[in-house]
Amino acid sequence: MDPRLHRFSAFYFCYYAALGAYTPYIGRWVDGLGHGGYVVGGMLGLWYGTRIFAPPVWAALTGRSARPGRWFLAGCLLTLLSFAGFLFTREAWAVLAVMAVFGLFYNAVMPQFEAMTLTALGPRPDLYGRLRVWGSIGFLLVAGSYGALMDRFGATSFPLLSLPLFLAMLVAAWWHRDDTPPAPAAAADAGGHLWRRPGVRRFLLVALLMQAGFGPFYVFYTLHMQAHGHSGAAIGGLWALGVLIEILMFWQAPRLIARFGAGALLGACLAVTVLRWLLTAFFADSLALMALAQASHALSFATFYACCMQLMAGFFPGRRAGAGQSLFFGFSQGFGGVLGAAMAALAWESAGGGALAFTLGAAATALAWAIWLARRQFRT
Repeated sequence: MDPRLHRFSAFYFCYYAALGAYTPYIGRWVDGLGHGGYVVGGMLGLWYGTRIFAPPVWAALTGRSARPGRWFLAGCLLTLLSFAGFLFTREAWAVLAVMAVFGLFYNAVMPQFEAMTLTALGPRPDLYGRLRVWGSIGFLLVAGSYGALMDRFGATSFPLLSLPLFLAMLVAAWWHRDDTPPAPAAAADAGGHLWRRPGVRRFLLVALLMQAGFGPFYVFYTLHMQAHGHSGAAIGGLWALGVLIEILMFWQAPRLIARFGAGALLGACLAVTVLRWLLTAFFADSLALMALAQASHALSFATFYACCMQLMAGFFPGRRAGAGQSLFFGFSQGFGGVLGAAMAALAWESAGGGALAFTLGAAATALAWAIWLARRQFRT
C-alpha cells in the first residue's frame, strides 16, 4: 500500500476512537448528571437526526470548493469546540442544545472524509477496508478502556476524559488540509440527478433497512444480555469479540471483494445478518450461540460496509463522491438509525421486550435481502 495513505488510516483511528468514547458512555454521563430516560432518548434522537441533515448541508458547502481540505479541517475544529461545551452544561436543555450543535459537525465530516478516501484510492477502492480497519482498532481500544476510567474518576468525568480524543482527531485532520478536490466525473456520468442513477434508490433502501435492523443492537443489546443472566464481563467480552472480528475482516475484505464481487458479498451479508438477529432474539441464554452471533459481525458490518464503499465508488465517481457519500450517510445511518431506534424502543417497552425488538431487526434485514435479490439494474 502507498505510504501516503497512512494519513487516512490515522484519521480513521482518531475519529472512531472518539466515537468509542461517545457511543458507549454518553448515556452513562447523562444518567450521572441525574437526568432520566427521556433526556437519554433525546440525545440519541439528536444524534441520528443530525446524521440526516448535516451531511448534505456540508456537502453543498464543500462540493465546489477548490480547497476541500480546509473545510474538512474547519469541520473537525468546530467538532472539538462544540464537544467542549459539554464541560459547562448540566441542565437538560443545555445538554440537548450542545448535542445538536456537536452532532451537526461530527456527523458532517465523515462523509466528506469517505469521499476524500475513495478519491485517494482511485482505481483501487477495494483497499478501503485496510484503511477503515484502523477506525475499528481505535474504537476497540477506547471502548474497552473508558469504562474503567469512568469507574475511577466518576461518570461526570466523561467530557474531560473524551476531549483529548477530539483534539487528536483535529491533529490527524491537519494532514489533510491541502487535499485536492476529486477530478471531474466523466462526461457519461455528468447528467441526471443522484436519485436517478441506475440502482441508487434500491441500494439506498437496502442500506437504510440494514441500519434499521441494527437499531435493537445499538440501543438494547447490553440490556438484553443482562436480562438473560450474562455477567458484565461476559457482555463486555461479546462486544470485544464483535469488534475484533470486524478488524480482521476489514483487513481481508479487499481479497474477498476481488474474488467474489461486491454484489454477491452484499447479498451474503444480508442473509447472515437475518440469522444473527434471530439467534439473538431467541437464544440469548446461550453464551456460545451469542459468541457465534457476534462473530458474524465480520459479515454484518465489516464486509457489508466495505462492499458499500466499493459500490459507492462506481455510483458516484469524481466530483459526485462527496454528494454521494452525504446521501448514503444521511439516508442509511440517518433515517435508518432513527427508524431502527424508534422500532427498538417501542418493541422493548412492549410485552415482547428484547425478543420482539431483535425479531423486528431480523424482519427489516430480511426485507432488505428480498429487495436485493429482486434487483434488476444494480451495478457491481
